[in-house]
Amino acid sequence: MTPATYFAHPSACIDQPCEIGQGTKIWHFCHIMPHARIGANCNLGQNVFVASGAIIGNNVKIQNNVSVYAGVELEDDVFCGPSCVFTNVTNPRAQIARQGQYRRTLVRRGATIGANATIVCGITIGQYAFIAAGAVVRTDVPDYALMAGVPATQKGWMSRHGYRLSKPDSDGIMRCPESGWRYREVAPRTVRCLDWPEDRPLQ
Repeated sequence: MTPATYFAHPSACIDQPCEIGQGTKIWHFCHIMPHARIGANCNLGQNVFVASGAIIGNNVKIQNNVSVYAGVELEDDVFCGPSCVFTNVTNPRAQIARQGQYRRTLVRRGATIGANATIVCGITIGQYAFIAAGAVVRTDVPDYALMAGVPATQKGWMSRHGYRLSKPDSDGIMRCPESGWRYREVAPRTVRCLDWPEDRPLQ
């Protein structure tokens, strides 16, 4: 990919070879390491670090002061709030090299991670899940789950539009207050949107 297909501020450091998709914007003091993969139409705010081997999908928004380490994968449409934290080793020691023990962290499509939240490595955050600011997430998160606290616990369900879903009505339906779309809990800790295909992005 030639530099003309994406924007990089002159203060950004982009090590080659790496993959950066068309229309992506990389702002002040960012550092992209060799062999990082960044999709199209992403926005990386000031002082973002992307390590070798990190994978970032399309239309991902990463706010200031976020480091995306090796072993972390962000699918399409993920939002990372300012200064949220990813990790890749559960028991780091300065004296012991553990590069071969990185644990994978997967953030599924459309999920939001709030400002200053910490994501402990080795977990999956489900589609359209919402991690509140300052939360510490240590376990897998279901699709559409609202997580908050230290350690984070589930507080409810969120819509694709980023609103807390109402309590189920007599038919078990929860509605988004913005879109009116219907959601239903189809199994314990499993919610599905009834009005939009799971694999289709919002328009």
